[in-house]
Amino acid sequence: MDKSQTGVGEISRRDSGVCEISGPALPARADTPCVAVCSTTFDEICRGCGRSVVEVAHWVSMTPEQKEVVWVRILAQGYPRRNT
Repeated sequence: MDKSQTGVGEISRRDSGVCEISGPALPARADTPCVAVCSTTFDEICRGCGRSVVEVAHWVSMTPEQKEVVWVRILAQGYPRRNT
């Protein structure tokens, strides 16, 4: 069994290829911060969800820990927003 440390907890990879996360759990979040108010007209940040164009494009391939970093930042900035 391989083990690695993250800022969130410890990830164990069993011989079967299944990963388990132990330690502090990630907060329950929606699958995506998208609120269907998609606009990057004035800059590279979506006016609805607060993610950058690159973050939106790579969201599906990001790890839960990478997504959590984005979630923490956008929530601190007051996103997601439905009416802007």
